[in-house]
Amino acid sequence: MKLSREAVLKQANEACKNTLMETLEIEVVDFGDDFLVARMPVTSKVHQPDGVLHGGATAALAESVGSFASHIFIDTETFFVRGIEISANHLKSIRSGFVYAKATFLHKGRTTQLLDIKVTDEDNNLISICKLSTIALPKTK
Repeated sequence: MKLSREAVLKQANEACKNTLMETLEIEVVDFGDDFLVARMPVTSKVHQPDGVLHGGATAALAESVGSFASHIFIDTETFFVRGIEISANHLKSIRSGFVYAKATFLHKGRTTQLLDIKVTDEDNNLISICKLSTIALPKTK
């Protein structure tokens, strides 16, 4: 039985309980055959001292959405996913509202995956561009 869109999103967000994603209030809001979108509120909780979004919070959002995308496209009974490298180029500052991270696959291999993650504001202005490499490792029995 295929789960509804709402059920998949609910299940994804429930998996974030008691994790960094919950701390940063990251919420998975959309997905498709080759992408995943999450959003994060920009508040003082994720600001750097001068009142703009901290690049580390942006990188945490990007790694969360990219790793989650890799996770939902593999056999989780047999494999688990880990991020192995992330790079981020921060292009614009933001003080409030939401940022959206859309992860799309550049490479979807059996062992390694490469994702392009664009972080935008509510007006679709580009805030950061990130690249994430993940690896699917076999679970031990």
